[in-house]
Amino acid sequence: MCQCDVERAIGKLVTDEGLRRRFAADPAATLRGLVAVGFELTPCELQALAVLDPRRLAHFANQLDARIQKVELPGGPPS
Repeated sequence: MCQCDVERAIGKLVTDEGLRRRFAADPAATLRGLVAVGFELTPCELQALAVLDPRRLAHFANQLDARIQKVELPGGPPS
């Protein structure tokens, strides 16, 4: 566990449209998915991330240059 994985998780939530959509639908399951692929997050960090407001994440994402966004195409496989 390290602060860098918290920062990576937040970065993915902001730059990955599909992940952000899944997080809005089920934050806990989405975060468990990140842990399953190697993110080292403590229970405290998972709780803190789970209460992030998906609307605020989306608002922040919309402020970023599209070139650093991962867009999910309709009908495409989830990432």
